[in-house]
Amino acid sequence: MLKINANNLAEESWSSPKGKFVGSGKEISEALGRKPQSTDLLERHPFDVEICRIPPGKTPYPYHAHSTQWEFYHVISGSGVVRHKEGTTPIEMGDAFIFRPGEPHQIINNSSRDLLLYVVADNPMGETYYYPDSNKWGVPLPERKVIRSDALDYYDGEE
Repeated sequence: MLKINANNLAEESWSSPKGKFVGSGKEISEALGRKPQSTDLLERHPFDVEICRIPPGKTPYPYHAHSTQWEFYHVISGSGVVRHKEGTTPIEMGDAFIFRPGEPHQIINNSSRDLLLYVVADNPMGETYYYPDSNKWGVPLPERKVIRSDALDYYDGEE
């Protein structure tokens, strides 16, 4: 059995260039040996677990939807709101919620203290993501790329 203690893991922080999107996380699954880039399902693990910390007044990511990924959230401490296709819903310690593939979402910490959540995702191979606010698509393999394009005919450039 492989065991780790999340209290001993370093938090990895990120921020967008202008600081609108800020967060940090502890990659629990990776500490337990998950290899995210592997195509071997035993090395990828069937799900990924992260402890995500969102500072007051921030959101870690733009409003987005995954093409094939499920995401489960459980609020460990703090409070905030979740933006989703029906509007926004307040969240607080103890709340749990899930997003299916294709359901846009964004977690926002509108409180005065850190919001701490467990995030569990199945991270399927071939995953892409869509950003409705900016009409962009994210394509993670072979490396993360974000694109925007006009609609094309299926045979465009092929004949």
